[in-house]
Amino acid sequence: MKKPILRKSLEIKKCHNFKWKDYYSWIHQKNILEVLRDSSKLNSEVKKYLEEENKYADFYLRNTKNSQKKLFKEIKGRIKLDDKSLPFKDDVYEYWIETTKKGNYSKSLRKKIGTNKTEIIWDGDKEKKKIGSKFFGIGDSTVSYNDQLLAYSLDTLGSEYFTIYVRSIKSKKLITEKIEETSGAICFSLDDKYIFYSKLGKNRRAKKIYRHEIGKKVKDDKLILEEKDEKYDVGISGHTSDKKFFLLRSSDGVSDEKYYFSIDENLPKPKLFKKRKKNILYSIDSWDGNFYIHTNENAEDFKVCKCSHQNTRKWKDFIPAKEGVLIGGVHFLKNWMFRGQARNALGEIYVRNLKTNKEKQITVLKEKIENLGLSRCQKDRNTDLLHLSVESPRTPNKTYLYNLKTDKKKLLKKQEIPSGYNQNNYIVERLYCKAHDGEKIPITIIRHKKTKLNENTNLLLYGYGSYGSSSGTGFSTTRLSLINRDIVCATAHIRGGLEKGMKWWKNGKMLKKKNTFKDYISVANFLIKKKYTGKGKIIGLGGSAGGLLMGAVVNKAPELFLGMIMAVPFVDSLTTNLDHSLPLTAGEFDEFGNAKKYKSHFKYIYSYAPYNNIKKMDYPHIFIRTSLSDFRVLFDEPTKFTAKLREYKTDDNLLLLKTEMDAGHSGQSGRDGSIEDVALDYSFILKISGKLENLIINKKNSFL
Repeated sequence: MKKPILRKSLEIKKCHNFKWKDYYSWIHQKNILEVLRDSSKLNSEVKKYLEEENKYADFYLRNTKNSQKKLFKEIKGRIKLDDKSLPFKDDVYEYWIETTKKGNYSKSLRKKIGTNKTEIIWDGDKEKKKIGSKFFGIGDSTVSYNDQLLAYSLDTLGSEYFTIYVRSIKSKKLITEKIEETSGAICFSLDDKYIFYSKLGKNRRAKKIYRHEIGKKVKDDKLILEEKDEKYDVGISGHTSDKKFFLLRSSDGVSDEKYYFSIDENLPKPKLFKKRKKNILYSIDSWDGNFYIHTNENAEDFKVCKCSHQNTRKWKDFIPAKEGVLIGGVHFLKNWMFRGQARNALGEIYVRNLKTNKEKQITVLKEKIENLGLSRCQKDRNTDLLHLSVESPRTPNKTYLYNLKTDKKKLLKKQEIPSGYNQNNYIVERLYCKAHDGEKIPITIIRHKKTKLNENTNLLLYGYGSYGSSSGTGFSTTRLSLINRDIVCATAHIRGGLEKGMKWWKNGKMLKKKNTFKDYISVANFLIKKKYTGKGKIIGLGGSAGGLLMGAVVNKAPELFLGMIMAVPFVDSLTTNLDHSLPLTAGEFDEFGNAKKYKSHFKYIYSYAPYNNIKKMDYPHIFIRTSLSDFRVLFDEPTKFTAKLREYKTDDNLLLLKTEMDAGHSGQSGRDGSIEDVALDYSFILKISGKLENLIINKKNSFL
């Protein structure tokens, strides 16, 4: 089949007295935010090209159709489709979530405590059918304190412009005007007369928080807080644990500012808790007459302080900073406090008796990697009971009713895998790889015990490394489809995340961003050296900022990889950074830099930006997925990257671009849609690794 060719139109770009050529910049429309919300406004030539790329991808993946169906069936077969969550006890009702075999979306149910009469208050499948959109994204869903109203927000395009609805649970009728163009979050006032929400303004940025009186006109909504700085977005954090204050936030991701006002204020006038400082993060909660502050001020890896309501400037350490330990926030019951912390990409959970002030660590599995979580099981905080969940990369999730007083636990629910699973068939390892500068990079590996490790073994290497986001080490049923086919799965906990504290993040961003890419390459070489895989046998996997990672790495060390999967990849990062009108650009200056303002930032970003560093050389097989309505990473980026890469690459390996025309940053909506996305990725992996039945390879190594 003929390769799609995107028309070239030269634009000479200039910045800081530097010039460079861009032949595909013309596809970016000035009204791009309108296109995200109305695909009919997409340039017809660009639309035709995307459709041609989709046909091209379908053609070269045509022999994976059976594999996709088999993978879909496998992955879905490991999910207990008719499942329900553990109930949460409110004052009057118990609430829980259910899924069904036929449905794609969950149901929310409740019953009065002490009765057996169940009512459905939300049915996602019925709501989707009523709306009639192909994409159906649920932003928030919350019940009023009097249990009479349901507020929810929907995104029907994938562009994350949410519309808020409030309706009577009894009649299911809307009782107030719908509120459009919001960020999605909703918070009821305690008297249930109002809801608070944040409005999306110019360039899709949340700059204003409003209070809406239920039943009144939206045009009469009261402005509660407004942010003037273009870098910062505002949001609602809900009420404090003691229900004395509502909390609002303004943040750019690396610096915070928090506001609070009393629950019973007639016309809220938020008070600033502490003025923001560059690179200082903090959050607050209130309990027993004190504010508790989780912050990295004078504590690189955080600490928890407290102060009285009357004197918010006099702080005392409550959980002091510890070297090499990332301190998490605190959560309160009447007589207990629980919290988390992490070191070397391994989490820990602690519980403290507030009467004796004694603290203990909770462990369950005694495995090398153990993921623990504590959560409340009821609204009333006068209890000794919590839900304790535990899992590992090879151990399915279990949830216990945990008695803090007696230290006893009762199994309430365990993750069922209908198609069967024996965790003894799998091996989990934690390795540490030396980086180019001597730092030790954690690596999490899971593999089948029968898989032979040598230079012919295929290995899937996942990486992210941005925004201080740590890569998880939990249990996954989906990846078993690869592991059971002798593909080793590894996660590289590279710099740019928080796995080893704030330094790990700081040393993987701004003018140290290349450490992220170098770490990933170091991990790949380490795994080759240790015979977990071989050169040219690794498949890279990363999405969004992880797609930036994949793009930078494949330009630098393509010979290490058999292939790469790049989901909604941030690959034209220089162009995006220079365009301050885009939704996320201004808020990411402290993550990637400001190329427009600073020459040093420009030169640094230009030196690694994937689109700008494509070379005339051989590349591995590459599969790129994007979505037309994605506002976080515009479809422009992977489209331009694909067109330029196809022009430059000197091999016959696959280069496929798949654009979802009705989806957002996270891909298709619904349970089946998500599984289809994974099955497509996995079928590509099986294809290039030679694990498909009836695979045909011609003399030029072009995969048919």
